[in-house]
Amino acid sequence: MCNLLVRRQPEEVAQLAELAELLRAAQVNLSGDQLRELGRQRNLLVAALARQARGLAHAEGHDVSTAVAEQVEATLRAAVADPGAGEALRAGRLTSALSYSGLGPVDLDGAVATPVRSPAPARPPRGPARRESAEERRREAAERARRELEQARRDAEEATTVARDAEAAAETAGAEVTAAGERRDELQQRVDRLERELRRARREAEESAAAVPAAERRRDAAVRRAETAVAIRDRAEARVQQLAAAAGDATGT
Repeated sequence: MCNLLVRRQPEEVAQLAELAELLRAAQVNLSGDQLRELGRQRNLLVAALARQARGLAHAEGHDVSTAVAEQVEATLRAAVADPGAGEALRAGRLTSALSYSGLGPVDLDGAVATPVRSPAPARPPRGPARRESAEERRREAAERARRELEQARRDAEEATTVARDAEAAAETAGAEVTAAGERRDELQQRVDRLERELRRARREAEESAAAVPAAERRRDAAVRRAETAVAIRDRAEARVQQLAAAAGDATGT
C-alpha cells in the first residue's frame, strides 16, 4: 500500500520529508510550542496519507484490514522520525512495514527490495478469455471515481485544517516577535535612562569628593578660631576677676 501511495501520490508523500525537517529543526532549537504544533500536523498528515493509501488499495480491488492500515500508519510515522526510513519510503520499494521504537535509526534490514531488471512481460495465452462487459467496467470505474472523489474531499478538508492551524501558529509567532521587539525597545530605553542617571550620580559624587578637602580645611580653621576665642574669653574673665578683687582690697570692702 505504501509503495502504491508513493507511485500515485508522490507530492503528498514528499510533504512527510518537509515536515520531518521542520520537526528536527524544532528539536534542535528546543522549541516546545513549535514541536507540539508540528506533532499535531504530523498526526493529521499521516492520517490523511493512510486514508489515501486505503482508497488507492480499494480502487485496485484490494481489501485493507485494520492490521494493514495500522502498519501503513506506522511506516509513515517511521518515515518522519528517521531520514533513512523516509528515503526508503520515497523509493517505493518497501517489502515490509517499518516501525520506529523511539531510539536509534529504523531497522531497514530486509525491508527494502533490491532493484532488479524487470523480465519481459509474458505473452497472454491464445484462446477465449473471460471479459467483463462494458457496463460492468463502466460501473466499476464510476464507483472508483466516486470513492476517489470522496477521499479527495476528505483530504482537502484535512489539508484546509492543517493550513488554517499553520497560519494561526504563524500569526501567533509573529505577534510574539512584535511583543518581544517592543519589550526589547522598552528595556533598552530603561537601560539608557539608568546609564544617564548613573553617569550624573558619579559626576556629582566626584564633585562632592573634591569638595571634601576644602570643607575639612574650613572646619579646621573654624575650630582653631573657636579655640582662640574661648582662650581669649577665659583670659578676659580672669582679668576682670583680678581687677575686681584688687578694687575691693583698696576700698576695704
